[in-house]
Amino acid sequence: MATTKAREDVKNDLKTLKEDVKIAGREEAARLRAKAAETEARLRAKAAEADALVREKAEQARVQAQAYYEQARVRGREVYDDAAERFDEAQRYVIERVQERPVQSTAIALGVGVLIGMLLAGRRR
Repeated sequence: MATTKAREDVKNDLKTLKEDVKIAGREEAARLRAKAAETEARLRAKAAEADALVREKAEQARVQAQAYYEQARVRGREVYDDAAERFDEAQRYVIERVQERPVQSTAIALGVGVLIGMLLAGRRR
């Protein structure tokens, strides 16, 4: 009988141990789920911070690029206006010289035309 009692005690102890292991497993699983949820929340917060930082940097880059574009546009306009003014001055100068000496201007134009014609005719041969 002592052996049956001992067997029953061992059986009960094993049953209790099995239930304790199940309970400990459930508790550990719950603890791990809580820790995973906490880690996920931290990761989501970090991702939101990173997203906000990237958006902020992108906006700064856009504003800076827009400023560079505006400066280039203004500078390009200045260069264009300067070139147009110089061209107009050169055109006025040529017109004045032609009006002052029309015969000489016509002779020069004729000479330049003949010279160009000879150069082009020489290339054809």
